[in-house]
Amino acid sequence: MNAQYTHPELLTTPEELGKKLGSPDLCLIDTRAAEKFCQGHIPGAVHFDLFGVSLVDTSPAPLKAFMSMICHLLEMRGVDLKKEVVFYEENSGMRAARGLWFLEYFGHQDVHVLDGGAQAWREAGYPITTEAVSPKASQLTTAERRELLATAEDVLRSLDKKTICIVDTRSDDEYMGRNIRAARGGAIPGAVHLEWTNNLDSTGRYKSEAELKQMYQDLGVTPDKEIIPYCQGGYRSAHTYLALRLIGFPKVRNYLGSWKEWGDRLDLPIEKPWEKK
Repeated sequence: MNAQYTHPELLTTPEELGKKLGSPDLCLIDTRAAEKFCQGHIPGAVHFDLFGVSLVDTSPAPLKAFMSMICHLLEMRGVDLKKEVVFYEENSGMRAARGLWFLEYFGHQDVHVLDGGAQAWREAGYPITTEAVSPKASQLTTAERRELLATAEDVLRSLDKKTICIVDTRSDDEYMGRNIRAARGGAIPGAVHLEWTNNLDSTGRYKSEAELKQMYQDLGVTPDKEIIPYCQGGYRSAHTYLALRLIGFPKVRNYLGSWKEWGDRLDLPIEKPWEKK
């Protein structure tokens, strides 16, 4: 835990994690690609690559089905409300952050990301293994926190509201329409743009609270507003969700459907940032 943050408990360090390895009260989840996991992982970790599991329709029925599926997949990894859960990947990346966001949405009170990921773990001299453990399935009783999630309709209602700030966390090429990954290129009207990688320092850890606060404040992203980050499919936006949670922003909602949903829905308004230059 890095005490420099308003909510340092959202992160853990190799030193803290090293003391807990082997505990029956710990559920450690490696969110990297399968080949990375097989090449070597933190002892006791189970594998769950959270990439590619996306929702492109946040209307009520598909949203309910998708979240039920995610809950079941987490149960198969042994996640329940009684266990501490730590997600990690190669650095403090979007897969691990997305895992944390899912569990916070489900009402879990003891979920963390390993800051710096497997790279920080190795650099600290801790062991890596290729031995896999078989997770014991659990039952995850959820208490869904709807205020942490934004649907397309939520975002649509938020447009032009000065108390709400939409943050586009995609790459410059996506934001500027040079890389179009939906039916339309563009951005959600009024969104400010800050690519998610700016949340990290050169070592792959989250930047300090002072750096993060200044970076977002410069864009008008301040804690008195409700913040809705989005990307292409709710991954990179989950990373910005965690960054803002770390520094004490009280109202942050991840737009799960993100640009793939918004850009494909021809009834929703868009703007073309490149035309404003």
